[in-house]
Amino acid sequence: MSAALAALLIASGVALAAPEEDVLGKAEGYPSCGRDIRPEQKCLVHLLSHYDELFESRRVPRGPDVRPLPRVASEPAIRYSSAGQTATIDDFLARNRTTGLLIVQNGTVLVERYQYDREPSHRMASFSMAKSIVGMLVGIAVADGKIRSLDDPAELYVPALKGSPYGETPIRHLLTMSSGVKFSETYSGFDDVATLAKLSLLRDGAGGAATVRPFTTRERPAGQRFSYSSAETQVLGLVLRGATGEPLAEYASRKLWQPMGAEADASWVIDGGGYEVAFAFFNATLRDYARLGMLLADDGMRDGRAIIPASWVRAATTPSAPQFFPGMTGALFGYGYQTWIIDAKEREFMLRGLRGQGIYVAPKSKIVMVHTAVKNVGVPDVAETLSLWNGVVKSLTAVR
Repeated sequence: MSAALAALLIASGVALAAPEEDVLGKAEGYPSCGRDIRPEQKCLVHLLSHYDELFESRRVPRGPDVRPLPRVASEPAIRYSSAGQTATIDDFLARNRTTGLLIVQNGTVLVERYQYDREPSHRMASFSMAKSIVGMLVGIAVADGKIRSLDDPAELYVPALKGSPYGETPIRHLLTMSSGVKFSETYSGFDDVATLAKLSLLRDGAGGAATVRPFTTRERPAGQRFSYSSAETQVLGLVLRGATGEPLAEYASRKLWQPMGAEADASWVIDGGGYEVAFAFFNATLRDYARLGMLLADDGMRDGRAIIPASWVRAATTPSAPQFFPGMTGALFGYGYQTWIIDAKEREFMLRGLRGQGIYVAPKSKIVMVHTAVKNVGVPDVAETLSLWNGVVKSLTAVR
């Protein structure tokens, strides 16, 4: 391959090599295994870029006002440290199961790469990045007057949960994953999140409030301790449905996706009762995930208009108490309102999903990095990606 052709491929967003292509099914055209949420390796690439075709979903329509995404003619030099060595984006892509990588600064695309035959039009599964979208929609609903107070219990908006531990939990503590309700999330296939997925994604039941009814033990008072739980977001989705009177996807389209200027429809998987599976399974293109990150980098503003209240974005991306600071959550990151907080000198945060999905945001330098991947569950999904992110911020800040 000539150097000119290699440069052309990189400029067009095509990676020159991808790791473990044979394991991931390249020879079979990255096949589908149908509705299997714990699929063979060879089926991961197709599953994570076609979730809304394999599972029943509701569209999140885009609007007519698309936010432009201009791009540079050539990628800037970006370096980061990995295992004590200086590495490049090419190095990162050559050893990570990345399906897409997009880096934006000040609204301009600097890097856009895809692997495993994925393209810009593919809607990539968010997994738990959807939680942050739910958190931002709660802020919009508060500003709309649909939710009166964060101190309201969930049951005020979801009567079907009246008298249950989740129903009695204030919205504030659901936002910070501190309900105190017992819930295990280890991704073993036999934990509580597996039960939640069975009742929602796999439609084994009536959906809606029934998806969280099995979780009935309160271990500690609400607000006392962070404990990551997808069920908390599922309850927030039900609160939004009850408060706004419309499906989550429709509210998201009208209040977030259209105003922020998405270029493509997104989608949200729904359960057997027609309720969005709020804790995950939002699907969108990388470019629109980047637009969401840009909106958050601008504290919810677009062209001088508040899409999300700036005070809410700041509150959602700032620890509200010592137990939510980085290192105090049982993880490297801190936690705000359904959003992870990066331990950095300046405010930085991320939307994070299983298998390596992430939207990284640095508001001061207006840098956003979107990463989608097909990593195995249980494999560390963020260490080198965080190193790359730190290198991106350092490299792009140094050349400003």
